[in-house]
Formats: sequence, structure tokens, C-alpha cells
Amino acid sequence: MKKLTVLILMSLAFQSWSQQAEPLIFREKTFDFGEIEERKGHADHEFIFTNNSGRPVKILSVQASCGCTTPDWSQNPIPQGKNGFIKVSFDPQGRPGYFNKSLTVTTDWDTNPIILQIKGQVMTGVESEPDDFLVANGNLYFKTKSFNFGKAFINKDPRQKQFQVMNKGILPIKFLEVAKPAYINLEMPTVLAPQEIGAITVSYDARQKNQFGFASDNIQITTDDAGQELKSISVFAMLEEYYPVPSGEEATRIPILTIREETIDLGHFRQSAMIDRGVMLKNSGKKDLQIKALQGNCACISAEMGNKLIRPGDSTLLRISFKPQNRGGTQQKSITLYSNDPRSPVRRINVLAYIEN
Repeated sequence: MKKLTVLILMSLAFQSWSQQAEPLIFREKTFDFGEIEERKGHADHEFIFTNNSGRPVKILSVQASCGCTTPDWSQNPIPQGKNGFIKVSFDPQGRPGYFNKSLTVTTDWDTNPIILQIKGQVMTGVESEPDDFLVANGNLYFKTKSFNFGKAFINKDPRQKQFQVMNKGILPIKFLEVAKPAYINLEMPTVLAPQEIGAITVSYDARQKNQFGFASDNIQITTDDAGQELKSISVFAMLEEYYPVPSGEEATRIPILTIREETIDLGHFRQSAMIDRGVMLKNSGKKDLQIKALQGNCACISAEMGNKLIRPGDSTLLRISFKPQNRGGTQQKSITLYSNDPRSPVRRINVLAYIEN
């Protein structure tokens, strides 16, 4: 009788896990177009997803938050294990500057909508003006305080990006030398005349950096700008691996990361507490699943696991530790998991808590 009770409880736990797992696994739920030119017209992107629900799922509607955004999607029910798409077309005409739009996706799986986002910067094609350069570094002025690469892949060729700079002084400024990490290369102007605008071309080799998650580096450019010869600039990037979306027979022979709880509420506790919580990870696929890296978004939160290689059908425990460290009130933190699941190689577990003073 005791064994039967245990088996029933295990069966119920497994069913509960299956119900909690995301029915549609998206490669990403937010897409950054970066800079797009208004004159080139519509910018398009496809959100690819895999049906992980156990039965066919049909998309009922996709509602855009703005008339500038036109959605399209897979019209037929998506069979279990197969891929579907949601395509978004953004019209930048007459919308210069930053944009952030959302798509609300409703399916016949349940009543909970799925929210997708697109964002970027619409460039008008007009030449840069002095008023665009607001960040002073001596007599050199930049558009931003740092060089942000956004997403870079550690298994692809180096990514290159240009950052404009302006000499707002009354004397020419010579670029003399640069101190930088080996995986970052720069091409700089030799000299910038007064009021001249130039560009610094930065190349970032994520393969050589060989790190997952958020990366912060510093470069130092030596100039002859009297009084502030040394220019110190931060370089940011989000590093991950690129995987092509599997399809056909290949999609049935991949590792699949299933996370039992993707949002954890730790409840209320005092600042002196150290909270641990275990989350079950399972490989629901047909090939070995590798957890490549774990990264918390704060020094107060960390995660560890005994075995980062999970065989098909096996499960393992991910232990998350949260230390308040003089924080108070509502806390929203996260642990990011990087794996070789090609459908969704970057997954996030959200951690909620309330710290009592």
C-alpha cells in the first residue's frame, strides 16, 4: 500500500510538472532590431517556437500594441514537437528614435497570453548633428557613455560595430594608442579636426572571450587632448551560442531542457536569512543535454548543480541560493541558464522575494 501511494504521488508530481512546463518554447521572446534606417522601409522578424505541450496547439490571435506593427502567424494547429512561427513587420516611417512594441499571443492551450517584444532605434538617415553628441570625454564627445554590442555569439565570427565621436574643441585631436583586451580590436581616426565627426570601429571576438552571459570590458584610448589625454570607455555585450532552429527529423533528435518552475516565490524573510531552493531540471529530448553556464543577475543570487550533463529522460536538481545583503522590500532577481537545447539555448528562472527589515 505504501509503495502504491508513493507511485501515485510521483505520477501526480510528473503530471503537475508537465502542466507547468511552457507549452510553446520560443527561441527568444524579445528581439532587438538594433539600428534600422527609416528610408529602407519595413523591418521583419520571425519568432520561431516549438510545441512542447503534448498535443496540437493552435494560435487563435496575435494582437499588436501599435498600428505600426503587423503580425502574421502559423494558421494551422502545430503538432507536438513541430515548429511554428509568429512574424512581425515593423513600419519605421515617421517614427524616428527608440521604439519598444509588444505582441500579445493567444492560443487554445489556455487563457494565459504570451507576450513578445520588439525594440530598436529608427535612424532617419540625416547626417549626425552636434546636438547628437552629449557625452563629454574631454573635448571628444560621444553619443553614449559606453559601447554596447548587444548580443554576440561565441561560436560565430567576430561582430563589428561603429560608434561615432566628435571633436568639439578648438584644436585637432590625435589618436595615439589604445589599451584593450585581445578579443577587442579598434580602428580609429588618425586625427579629428575641430568640429569634425569621425567613427571608431570596434570588433568583438566572442569566441576568444569564451564566456557566457553579460560581459563588461574597458578600453583606454590615448590622445593628445590636453588635460584629458586618456579616454576610458566601457564595452558591454551579451554572450551566448548560436543554434539554427531544428526542423523535420532533426527536431525529434535534440536535447530539450524542461524546467519545473520558471518563477519561484521565496516568500517573506529577514535580511539575516540565507535562502536555498531546489528546482528540478529534466532532459525531455533524445540527446545529451549540457548546461553550459549559470549566471545570476546580482551578486546576491547564485546557482549550482552537481552534474551539468543530463542524459535523455534524466533529471537533476539545480540549487538556487539567495542572500539579502542589506536589501529590503520586494526583490525580483533571476538565474540565466545557457544550454545546448537548440530551440531555446538561453532560459531564465525568475526569483521573487520580500525582505523584512
